[in-house]
Amino acid sequence: MDNVTRHTTEAERFSIARRGLMLVLSSPSGAGKSTIARNLLENDPAFCLSVSVTTRTRRSSEIDGQHYHFRSVRDFEVMRDRDELLEWAEVHGNFYGTPRAQAEEAITNGQDMLFDIDWQGAQQMKQTVGADMVSIFILPPSIGELNARLKRRAEDSDAVIETRLKNARAEIAHWREYDYIVINDDLDNAFREVKSIIAAERLRRDRRPGLFDFISDMLEEDV
Repeated sequence: MDNVTRHTTEAERFSIARRGLMLVLSSPSGAGKSTIARNLLENDPAFCLSVSVTTRTRRSSEIDGQHYHFRSVRDFEVMRDRDELLEWAEVHGNFYGTPRAQAEEAITNGQDMLFDIDWQGAQQMKQTVGADMVSIFILPPSIGELNARLKRRAEDSDAVIETRLKNARAEIAHWREYDYIVINDDLDNAFREVKSIIAAERLRRDRRPGLFDFISDMLEEDV
């Protein structure tokens, strides 16, 4: 049994109520964030994915409420002005944001929530939710390897790849703003490191309100 499994089993064994965590994953394009996020959602039932709100036009393959919450610009502005978004940004003429109510309800009920957002969104969320948020920045082992990965994907032109690499350097410059840094030189190792971070954060004293009752009962126990 590895350390992650042992920690999880301990928490389940004593059924100590805990507050959920908001896990932010960020990385430059091609560093492996999406794969790590998908593996996490498939292997850890305690996690759910935050579904963003957007004013972008829905594509034929997309389902409202599953891929995004599609809203009009006016509706989005109302949500923003009512402080119903944890973070928001305008990208290529469209608005994107993270609904507050869904996230706050989830963590109150001990549900963990995964956020796939960039460093700007992470900064906004940190100011809004504080200690409820845990942020991990996924780094490639080198810019050369990142370039090779983008080319192997065969999804973008050389010009687009050049732009992605330029953006990657700007994004990597914000690494100090994250709680943890994981270097994805090997996907299995990187995923294990992410799971170890999650296991430790779930055991934080200030994230386990059930400890008050657990320890109170222990101190009153007759022997």
